[in-house]
Amino acid sequence: MTGIDRQAAFSGTKEVAPALAIDAARLADYLKGRIAGFAGPLTIRQFRGGQSNPTYLLETPHRRYVLRRKPPGKLLPSAHAVDREFRVISALSQHGFPVPEALVYCADDSIAGTAFYVMSFADGRVFWDPDMPGATPSERAAVYDSMNATIAKLHSFDPSAIGLSDFGRGEGYVARQVDRWSKQYRASETETIADMDRLIEWLPRNVPPQQAVRVVHGDYRLDNTVVAQDRPEIIAVLDWELATLGDPLADFTYHLMQWHMPHSESRAGTGSLVGLDLAALGLPSLSDYVDLYVSRTGFDPRPHLNVYLAYNFFRIAAILQGIIGRVRDGTATSEHAPAKAAMIRPLAATAWRFAQDAGAR
Repeated sequence: MTGIDRQAAFSGTKEVAPALAIDAARLADYLKGRIAGFAGPLTIRQFRGGQSNPTYLLETPHRRYVLRRKPPGKLLPSAHAVDREFRVISALSQHGFPVPEALVYCADDSIAGTAFYVMSFADGRVFWDPDMPGATPSERAAVYDSMNATIAKLHSFDPSAIGLSDFGRGEGYVARQVDRWSKQYRASETETIADMDRLIEWLPRNVPPQQAVRVVHGDYRLDNTVVAQDRPEIIAVLDWELATLGDPLADFTYHLMQWHMPHSESRAGTGSLVGLDLAALGLPSLSDYVDLYVSRTGFDPRPHLNVYLAYNFFRIAAILQGIIGRVRDGTATSEHAPAKAAMIRPLAATAWRFAQDAGAR
């Protein structure tokens, strides 16, 4: 199997898939008067990178916008919550956190086929590989520092101070996540994977103590951020579908997986730093990156890092299994979705190794 060029495969837009088509005239008529200054004609293209909620570029003669919608068809319980995405970016943008401007939410399925929202277009760069091919060592170092500072800023907010005190249950986050993704994994299961079965049994008994309740992104990683065109600084964090109130350390340790991510032959899975000369690339070691977050927040994942990594590798394996379930059900939104099936076993095996490092037998 020849590996794909992730930057080329996932960057930019494509023609909208027929099953995901939106009537441009109907949408434009709806947005007039609801978004200040909106005026057609409107053209619509689909972003290549969307896996879960289909995402579209809306272009008018004067401005570009982004639309996120629920996919059509049978959906897993509580998934694809675009209304929650709209709410959280609305709140965060008012408090100086780098997110696109939330412009309008629509629950009326007759406009675009499913519920959707429209936000501003963040004009910048998306790096689909964590080693940032083509960047200089100093630029990589600065972007990683910005990535660390950005999630530290997110975890600095008191949810009640930004109007999100009721955005989730907060306490017991990891235990609930393990339960949720175990159920969603079972609902999407297409084959037996012994390591997933072991993790589903072991994780609930080994949940780390939660240090605080914060807004958690749920899928924070480099390719869910937009870096400025002219400087190594994150200007927008995208894809808030999984956001809620929860454990900031579970959220932070999610994007630490790139330091241990198994390589996929197809390269359709999440990017990896495994086997790279980090110092030569200008990238921090895992331990240095963790230390920086601890210094910025006071939250310390180090005593339970193996459990957090076991949990997060399990969680991403379950998320990918959900994508495979949508392939089975005919509602997947990316042509690369089937290639992700080959990643589930290696992710589960990696999760179980971290569980064993934490004492699992």
